[in-house]
Amino acid sequence: MFFAVRIRKKAAAGIAAALLLVLAALPSLGRVWAAEKDFIKWVDFDAPYVALRRALEADVRAHEEGSPVDWVDLLAYLAAKYGGDFSLYKESDLEGALERLSGGESLEELAGGLPHFAYYQEAYGAVLGGFVGEYQAEGEEGWETCYGLKAFSPIAKTFPYSDYDDFGVSREYGYRRRHLGHDMMAAVGTPVIAVESGVVEALGWNQYGGWRVGIRSFDGLRYHYYAHLRKDRPFAQGLAVGQTVMAGDVIGYVGRTGYSAKENVNGIEQSHLHYGLQIIFDESQKEGNGEIWVDVFGLCQLLRRRQSPVQRDDATKEWSRAQGYREEVPDASPAA
Repeated sequence: MFFAVRIRKKAAAGIAAALLLVLAALPSLGRVWAAEKDFIKWVDFDAPYVALRRALEADVRAHEEGSPVDWVDLLAYLAAKYGGDFSLYKESDLEGALERLSGGESLEELAGGLPHFAYYQEAYGAVLGGFVGEYQAEGEEGWETCYGLKAFSPIAKTFPYSDYDDFGVSREYGYRRRHLGHDMMAAVGTPVIAVESGVVEALGWNQYGGWRVGIRSFDGLRYHYYAHLRKDRPFAQGLAVGQTVMAGDVIGYVGRTGYSAKENVNGIEQSHLHYGLQIIFDESQKEGNGEIWVDVFGLCQLLRRRQSPVQRDDATKEWSRAQGYREEVPDASPAA
């Protein structure tokens, strides 16, 4: 009996040791598995404002005329033509593509022979997929169905801000790194707006971003990150993880928190909003070395054309959107 018990103890110890080895190897195995999976690992998005605006205008005009032209397809075509380098952009290239499409050529014929067109179509589709489409806006005569730019600027209407393309510049707090977002200089208390509809995925303190909000798009491909929010009252009243927000909603207020391991500290010299856009093709890319952040300077220039009007409640000192907005919300989404 004693012998049998000793054998079982040794066997149990062996099993436990084996399990510990497996558990220890899981992170490495997960990274190897992710590396072998077939999904996009990197997106170099540098479409300038002028190309984004012209492609958007062509999309909206074609929709009104009943002959849809997708702005993502147009931009993907140009990206494939330029090898991803939009410093080569010429207006005549976009106009020529539109002329050929209106003349009866298909997208496949237009992009035929261009290497990597399918890649740019998927990559740019992930970046821009939730920005244009059908929505409803509340007007003086009730709800009106509209088509066009659905997304909003991260800064509310009538509130001034300044910016420049600072993506990739050096940052040194904590460790030397690249700036993977876009800083929009604005006064403390300026209402921060949800660029796209989605689900609140992160809410709270981060020593680099201070008070911050992370919102995941309904399709799960885009993670919108808003950081350095106001000290003491950073978030819109009632905002919570798991909550659905609509494009144009007030989600928080500009501040200068962060650069401190201690919570609720103004560690930033100049008040501003850090807005970042992460693209996620696979959940293994959410955090770690596989993260994909894109330069949103051109997008923010485009979105400046569409800022959400807001109104203030004097009793609570809270701001909220001033115009009703609705769009289709999936019953279940990857973000939920």
